[in-house]
Amino acid sequence: MNVLFEEDGGFKAGSIMADNDSSLQVEMPTGKRSKIKAATVLLRFEKPSAAALLEQSAPLAEEIEPDFLWECVNDGEFSFLDFARDYYGHEPAPGEATAVLLALHAAPVYFHRKGKGRFRKAPPDILAAALASLEKKRQQALAMEGWIGELKEFRLPPEIGALTDALLYAPDRNKSETKAFETACAATGLSAAQLLFKCGAIKSAYFLHYRRFLHEQFPKGTAFPALDAPKLPRDLPRADVRAFSIDDAHTTEIDDALSVVKLPGIGSRIGIHIAAPGLAIEHSSPLDGVARARLSTVYMPGNKITMLPDAVVQNYTLAGGVDCPAVSLYLTVNDALEILSHESRLEMVHIAANLRHHEIEPWFNAETIGGPLPDQPFKDELLHLWHFANACEGRRGKPSAMQGINDYNFAIDGDLADPDACTVEISERKRGSPLDKLVAELMIVANSTWGGLLAEKNVACLYRAQTQGKVRMTTSPLPHEGLGVPQYAWMTSPLRRYCDLVNQWQLIACLKGETPAFAQKSAELFGAMRDFETTYAAYADFQRLMERYWCLRWLQQHGITEIDATVRREQLVKLDHLPVLLRVPSLPGDLPPAQRVHLAVETLDLLSPEISCRFLSLLGESNPAEVIEEEEQ
Repeated sequence: MNVLFEEDGGFKAGSIMADNDSSLQVEMPTGKRSKIKAATVLLRFEKPSAAALLEQSAPLAEEIEPDFLWECVNDGEFSFLDFARDYYGHEPAPGEATAVLLALHAAPVYFHRKGKGRFRKAPPDILAAALASLEKKRQQALAMEGWIGELKEFRLPPEIGALTDALLYAPDRNKSETKAFETACAATGLSAAQLLFKCGAIKSAYFLHYRRFLHEQFPKGTAFPALDAPKLPRDLPRADVRAFSIDDAHTTEIDDALSVVKLPGIGSRIGIHIAAPGLAIEHSSPLDGVARARLSTVYMPGNKITMLPDAVVQNYTLAGGVDCPAVSLYLTVNDALEILSHESRLEMVHIAANLRHHEIEPWFNAETIGGPLPDQPFKDELLHLWHFANACEGRRGKPSAMQGINDYNFAIDGDLADPDACTVEISERKRGSPLDKLVAELMIVANSTWGGLLAEKNVACLYRAQTQGKVRMTTSPLPHEGLGVPQYAWMTSPLRRYCDLVNQWQLIACLKGETPAFAQKSAELFGAMRDFETTYAAYADFQRLMERYWCLRWLQQHGITEIDATVRREQLVKLDHLPVLLRVPSLPGDLPPAQRVHLAVETLDLLSPEISCRFLSLLGESNPAEVIEEEEQ
């Protein structure tokens, strides 16, 4: 005797070896023996053999049309055996009964299972809805097949093109378009960006990187809401100084300026003047909400996204020839360049000039500083500040944090609306020049002094601390070991960084004797600190990515096929005259840091953006300056 039974959602046939009422021992056609429950048995038969039953029944089941079965069957539950008798008009053979069972089981849209071998026809409305759903899925499957075919031939279906941004940055894997696109990616071996680029959906790798950043950091766009710029304060005392700023040619958010006044018999009074948007932008105001959302200006070659609207920046930037509101730190310095005292003021400062690096450095540099300087505006002030900066560096006991590191300036020629038509020039500038050290040391003095003032007055502040080599934000006035100062708070860039604006509010309240915006252990202050640190790091990563993109464009533009580099460590090298680090697996083992090497440029992928190089030869000279690790300020 043989049995047809149900197991794991399917039907199997076997020969009975032992029948124990509630269970049976059966032998499968493969020779495997199994113990099954009697309740799972649907049919007992002698002929055909267990191996032949399903083989004979399957073709018969395929001939049975489910819609015809549905029309034939009555409402209510029924057994497959009863229905097989009606369908064939006679007592069905085991193969015929099994064929009906298989047909009913294969049509769950038409027949709902109600137990062992029992079914119920689907109600007409439910059947109609299910059939419509099946037809929709069929059409979707056909559409997907068409989309996949087009994508594999690098043609862009309109339905896929309309979802370009979503496919790149936030794919919805429930959509059939996404499923088709990812199938095509797998079939072609290309990434989403590569496939869309080959299909023409991405016009430029530049837009790929820029739009991804906007999607992640500015999902609502970069436009500012319509807000009036706060008016300049009119009740501030006027400073009796001729202040000047020192910046590169492209700086528009000028946060800091300097001044020097000789004090006969004492020495000098050095002024550090910081733009004061905190005097007009009120905490919890709509404009504060804008700055709080952005947290920092975003920099990238050829473009930037400012933290504050242009009208606000123009009102408070320390523009030349204008009286500007400022928070000033005055240092009384003796002839030995020691700081005797300091004083902080809120005042209007006349900015006599905005000095630019490219105009000053030709006559004020490491080679000229030791001799007579040409008769240029502010030469005496610059020379005095240079000597004072050296004295400050000596007192800190730390060398200039910028010494030996290069700056890279990117000049993008052309309209970024068509970035592929733009050209890029990259200029290299050694940091640690007299101008760099002068500005850096005075900003360290200001940030450390004001941080100490707020700590002394028990006013909450956001500090930068470095202990055990790790730099982090904190609300505690901890040391910054890398700079050699007891505390350090960013306060000198309030037009560009939200933490500086927060600290400026606290400093202004301290100087006015008012209640500060943020109390000690303020949850809002902690939240701002956490968000700033995360966002500022993301902006810095994006800046580095875009600089890398333009470096690859420069290599491509100049047709560079071979380039020199300096080993940093193991397989990591830095390309000459470019801020590009990469790993070169083909380098010989155990090369020391500073070893110079000659490389072949093998591939440039602007979509990544990545470059791969191959080792060609060793170069004789070494370049220790290229392996200096930069300390953060």
